[in-house]
Amino acid sequence: MIDERYSRLAAEHLPSDLAGRWIALLRPGVRLRRAGAGEQVVAVLGGAPELPSGVDWPDWPGVGPLSFIASVRCAALPAAGRSPGFPPDGTLLFFYFDGRVESDGDDGPAFVSIYDPATWVGARVLYVPEGTPVFPADVPRGPAPYPRVELAAEVEQSAPDLWLPQVRRALLGTDDPWPEPREIPAALRPFRRAFAKLNSHIGHRIGGHAAPIQGPVEYEAAAAELGIERLWGDPQLDAAATHWVLLAQFDSDEAAGMEWADTGTLYWLIHPEDLADRNFTRTRLITQS
Repeated sequence: MIDERYSRLAAEHLPSDLAGRWIALLRPGVRLRRAGAGEQVVAVLGGAPELPSGVDWPDWPGVGPLSFIASVRCAALPAAGRSPGFPPDGTLLFFYFDGRVESDGDDGPAFVSIYDPATWVGARVLYVPEGTPVFPADVPRGPAPYPRVELAAEVEQSAPDLWLPQVRRALLGTDDPWPEPREIPAALRPFRRAFAKLNSHIGHRIGGHAAPIQGPVEYEAAAAELGIERLWGDPQLDAAATHWVLLAQFDSDEAAGMEWADTGTLYWLIHPEDLADRNFTRTRLITQS
């Protein structure tokens, strides 16, 4: 059963016409949490992955090997929470250069930035089709793998960030950015306050809407793709932002020994057509903290 918290929020705090528009923007997603005894394990943080024969451990040329972050068994995810086009089977493997090893280069510490295309190779997603023979991977020399943490899944309702263009159109009836707090229509103020409290938990998620820490991650991916600044209300940026969807987000996790920047979150975004085509070479990583 899906927890319809965002639908209830709208019914409680919005006029009926606006509530209907808001609810139309909600998406189901899959929340990942620590698996309890006897629960089905659908994903794993840390540990060491299994790779097909001939597939090398992902590496950032001239910098070093990436760290293994997580694996997700697509067929084990609840069907009701899977995004359109999401693989019904196979395994997704997530790798990221987390800076735990010194760069092989001479330019100082290396880090992945959505705004620097030369660094995008520092975050990779591999898709292993169902039935592919796999073998325990040889872990590169360096820091030990992150502790293995098994995760179970729950279907959840997810909501878009309020700054996204489709939300502004639905609630404000305009493509303009949100006005100053004192100028926001009185009918929307209780909703905004309640949404901020409800949407404060980040967590691990597959599909659905991203739960950002510092504004819509879709804008960051769009701005990097277009090579422009992130400007609220820019029509070109608004259009491009709607063409990115969340593939997965992995929060900092104490049990797995994972902390991204200052207790931040890793967000992998993808174009819907690439997701449907199983093309994960153009996923983009955004880190927020």
